[in-house]
Amino acid sequence: MSSSGSIVTPSVPTQRLMSVASHLHSQRFKVVVCRNLGPDVMSILEARPELDLVVWPQDSACERSWLMENISGATGVIVMLTDKVNAELLDKAGPSLKVVSTMSVGYDHIDLKEAAQRGLKVGYTPDVLTDAVADLSVMLALMAGRNGGTGVDLVQRGQWATFSWAPFGLCGPQLSTTAASPTRKIGFLGFGRIAQATLARLVPFGITHCLYISNPSSLPNHARDAALAKQHKLQGVSKVDLDELSRESDVLFILAPGGGETHHIVNETMLKKMKRTSILVNASRGTLVDSDALAKALREGWIWGAGLDVVEGEPNVTIDHPLVKEPRSVCVIVPHIASATLETRLEMATRAAQNLIGAILGREMPSEVNLSDIS
Repeated sequence: MSSSGSIVTPSVPTQRLMSVASHLHSQRFKVVVCRNLGPDVMSILEARPELDLVVWPQDSACERSWLMENISGATGVIVMLTDKVNAELLDKAGPSLKVVSTMSVGYDHIDLKEAAQRGLKVGYTPDVLTDAVADLSVMLALMAGRNGGTGVDLVQRGQWATFSWAPFGLCGPQLSTTAASPTRKIGFLGFGRIAQATLARLVPFGITHCLYISNPSSLPNHARDAALAKQHKLQGVSKVDLDELSRESDVLFILAPGGGETHHIVNETMLKKMKRTSILVNASRGTLVDSDALAKALREGWIWGAGLDVVEGEPNVTIDHPLVKEPRSVCVIVPHIASATLETRLEMATRAAQNLIGAILGREMPSEVNLSDIS
């Protein structure tokens, strides 16, 4: 209404803009969520009027048949590590699909080539699980070295009372330095954020040296290494070759990405070079370690023990698996729980929701997989 009291009719261009804005506001996008993400995160999705949510109703892994039935016509989907995103699923989704958001830092379950060819965006959840994985890596090193698995099993079986104590019974190599053993060399296969967070947690144990290998194409970072050595009061932080890493590490942490270049990088040849008192910890990808070779190394005493959060072929790891059959005194396996803290999983779920919302609404995704080099 004008100052004179008459009604002002919007111009034709203004009316068109108002119509487009109204249409965009009322448009709804189908989103499939393969697992209920809890009240804190589901409320983020439910608060978006643009989203029409279809949520797997069970407190269990999403069934493939349900996903295939409901994905058609979806604009976005939030998946877990257990949900395989391949050509079959993407074909069923159709051309409306714009984004796949996974609640994981890994994306081996997503066919990135298919996603790139279809112009999809892929979201993931890096960074937020760094501290949780570093915590668990240290736990696995201690459990494997100090017979934690055997000790727990002995008590749970009610055998403590009948266990025959011995001067060196249930003993293992000490992680921390002592007056009689003043040197500890910690090795890292992969030296990214998680490895460096793990290193920081090991400093109070008195470690003296940090050895690592990283991407072969990356040049040594002497300034960074010198700064880390000074920060943690270490005698040295050094990039070495795989042979030296194997020979010198008292504890070797596997914290590198998966893929063809690192497949079975921990094999029989490498394991034979390691110290008999050394501990191997894998909290990255099961495919980096040849399970049969590691089982042989443990059985024949090439190394002292192993702590594993991941195993090749998981979750299909049964009692007949070569590593499961090894005594708990030498091999401690937990079912891929490195990120399983309340705080971390909440951050991962939140990031997955934010990635999806950002992609659908044309905004920046907090964490997007770079598909530009995928062909």
